[in-house]
Amino acid sequence: MAILNRTPDSFSEKGKYYAIDDLLRRSEQVISQGADILDIGGVKAGPGPEVSQAEELDRVLPVVERLAKSFDIPISVDTWSATVAEESFRLGACIGNDISGFQDPHYLEVAYKYGACVVATHIRLAPRVADPQPHYNDLVNDVVGRLEELSNMALAIGIRPDQIIVDAGLDLGKTSQQSLELLRATDKLCALGYPVLLSASNKTFLGDLLGLEVELRRDASLASAGVGVALGARILRVHDVIGTRRLCDGLTLILEALR
Repeated sequence: MAILNRTPDSFSEKGKYYAIDDLLRRSEQVISQGADILDIGGVKAGPGPEVSQAEELDRVLPVVERLAKSFDIPISVDTWSATVAEESFRLGACIGNDISGFQDPHYLEVAYKYGACVVATHIRLAPRVADPQPHYNDLVNDVVGRLEELSNMALAIGIRPDQIIVDAGLDLGKTSQQSLELLRATDKLCALGYPVLLSASNKTFLGDLLGLEVELRRDASLASAGVGVALGARILRVHDVIGTRRLCDGLTLILEALR
């Protein structure tokens, strides 16, 4: 899953692909490098200047529309707004990547209406809200339990089990040590029976634990992807598509040889 941020203040790319033509060229590039899914986002997850729903729509919809017309590849929309999700589904997106844990009460209804897949993500508070001292009674069990609740909410609406993806939400209301612990517990998430999405690319926990600025986290991101795949993660949301594709191809050969 290739990350395509149409935001001027993304923590990793810092607006490098904000211009729509630049983002479209980047989309074509990552497809050629082996991306299976394009994930389009118009608002960064962390604290920052307010982005109105109208502005998010203006950022996301033109990209979704042009990508859907230009490429035969699944499009994911990285939004916690049911309105943005619905308009994106109408234009051809087929995955709703909602880091809020379905806090918009209409999100799952919209996904069901359009037959879209959804990503159920764990977050302790909410997107764009600082959470510097998160506390859990039992981190792994708390996160797995909440993901099971979110998945059951989707099932209750009528979304099929094969349309549900789960994500531990590394860095979303977790300390760096907690994010690392959840990475190590990827197999526990897999036990829920849904595909696990790992979003570790260039994340803060890697920088904190290894003392790396964001532009130096490529190798650490690949290492995290390798750990996640070995433990059962099957969707990797990444910046470095070509490196991750090579990693996955190599791991596939090794894991098949070990059977």
